[in-house]
Amino acid sequence: MNGGEANLESISDAIFREVGTVIRDHEVELRLTEVGNVISVGRGVARVSGLPNVQADELVRFPGHKLGLAFNLDAHEVGIILLDESESLEAGDEVRRTQRVLDVPVGDSLLGRVIDPVGRPLDGHGAIRAEKRLPCERDAKAIMDRSPVTVPLQTGLKVVDALIPVGRGQRELIVGDRQTGKTAIAIDTMLNQHDKNVICIYCAIAQRNTSVARVISDLGDRGAMEYSVVVVAEGDSTPGMQFIAPYAATTIGEHFMEQGRDVLIVYDDLTSHARAYRELSLLLRRPPGREAFPGDIFYLHSRLLERSTHLSEALGGGSLTALPIAETEAQNVSAYIPTNLISITDGQIYLSPELYQKGILPAVDVGRSVSRVGGKTQLAPYRSVAGDLRLSYSQFEELEAFSRFSSRLDEETRETLERGRRVREILKQPQYSPLAVAEQIAILVAVTSGICDALPLNKLREAERLITESVTSQLPHICERIELGEKLTKEEWQSVVDVARSSVAELTGIVIQRKRRPKTTDRTMQTLESLKRQIDNVEDLSSVVKTMKTLAAVSIRQYEQAVESLADYFSTVECGLQILLREQPVTSAVELTGAHRVGPIVFGSDQGMCGNFNEQVATFATSHLCDELKLKQADCSLLVVGSRASSHLADAGFTIDEEISVASSGIGYH
Repeated sequence: MNGGEANLESISDAIFREVGTVIRDHEVELRLTEVGNVISVGRGVARVSGLPNVQADELVRFPGHKLGLAFNLDAHEVGIILLDESESLEAGDEVRRTQRVLDVPVGDSLLGRVIDPVGRPLDGHGAIRAEKRLPCERDAKAIMDRSPVTVPLQTGLKVVDALIPVGRGQRELIVGDRQTGKTAIAIDTMLNQHDKNVICIYCAIAQRNTSVARVISDLGDRGAMEYSVVVVAEGDSTPGMQFIAPYAATTIGEHFMEQGRDVLIVYDDLTSHARAYRELSLLLRRPPGREAFPGDIFYLHSRLLERSTHLSEALGGGSLTALPIAETEAQNVSAYIPTNLISITDGQIYLSPELYQKGILPAVDVGRSVSRVGGKTQLAPYRSVAGDLRLSYSQFEELEAFSRFSSRLDEETRETLERGRRVREILKQPQYSPLAVAEQIAILVAVTSGICDALPLNKLREAERLITESVTSQLPHICERIELGEKLTKEEWQSVVDVARSSVAELTGIVIQRKRRPKTTDRTMQTLESLKRQIDNVEDLSSVVKTMKTLAAVSIRQYEQAVESLADYFSTVECGLQILLREQPVTSAVELTGAHRVGPIVFGSDQGMCGNFNEQVATFATSHLCDELKLKQADCSLLVVGSRASSHLADAGFTIDEEISVASSGIGYH
């Protein structure tokens, strides 16, 4: 027992000695903490006093662990952007500095997660165990740290990869009206990166919760969340969260890029981002500019999109490709924000609401879309097949518009229209169905070589399936070379054409058989279709004829009014001639037979262009009469139409026997 007590006593002594050592060696560190007070709280912003050393973009903390971002650094107060809801905040609450700028967690632990712009999880899968945190606002890479864009980013969409190619490290704007399929193109591009070692980031800015949930569900159901990160600032979040969301997403992507990896980031959409920034700027009393946006709205997006690039090999060779989305109103591409983004980015994919309403999906307007960088990165097989496809397709669209006004077309024009309609039908593609490069090339070869010309439009979907299955199964070595971007020989191209033609031979044979032995029902349907086309042409022509008749009627009425305006003048001339003829018959233009009296008639005008006209008439008459009188040695009797010509001749010394003037109320005699 005594031994146990001694052992316990020694243990307690050792504990007390250790505690004493810790207390003796402990040094209290004093830290200066700045605490301010809330002056006022608005929707998404707050004004704070008492933080003299706060930095720009520094996080501040309100009661209840609510965060804010120092935005306006004025002399006597600080304008704070609230990142959390402000219902519980009120004037007088304390505000503390955090001594760190706005940052976000980065690393592989974010893959498959849904977070908000400050890194807090939104998917209910636990806390984020990130490698480190990086500032949201970072400088773009220097010019010498960048390399040219040389590798294509395959979207899986035929119309984009063939006609508007995108490269890794490029910034390609997706622009169009609401509900035209902008997000669908971005999501299909993300789905197509499943086996291409590309990390995808989807940044939702002010989107509806249902829309964001649908996107996350689609990505998860198709296995894309394994290599994706979703950053969400939903529509009911604060404007501050919507403002910082794209910068946080870009920082996450830059971390992967600096590791030598390829990253694709989608900003959905930057029009809402600009509106959120406008709201914050107006609430913080920043001066407005065009469309009430602040003056630095261009810099807002340029500093964001300049961070997308392709790094040099010395820095790992990684890339960050940006697909910003912009929304237009009533197809007004010349609005402030769309024009800013078009000038910042390397091209745009324009989506037309008219094409969308016609069921042409994706509704890409090829004529108004462009890629200024991606063409140099396009694989060689694409350039061989789709080299002239863009120009010919644009010409087809114009030719189709003009052909509606004519019912008689030559054979070459009809063939061009039929080929163009099949190209347009082939470029259609359902959502969530991206195609591999070899499959796209096989389909484009078939349509450009005329294999599909004999097929009806409703058979092209089936023909497309047969071609892709046949080419990929029968020519695997050629498909592999196509995927690698190698040039094919003429024999290899011919092999692809032969396989494609044989795969649709059955469909083509059915069409030929129907042409050779048309059944009664087939002839009836063909007749009905022909009549329908003729009726459409007649309706178009009737509208044109009606318009031409309207224009002709307007022109005729204008001429009638011009003639009616001269009626008084001609009536006056007639009266003058009648007066002259009542005195004696005229046998010469200026000389009366049987007498040495000259009786000229001078026609002027009292209305219309009477100024210069009357001066010229009177001057000529004066000169001519003087010459005639000297030559004939005769007296002169004058009949003058127009008071102004009469006064001019009277001033020249001539005796006027009769004057007729045209008044507004009719003809007057003097």
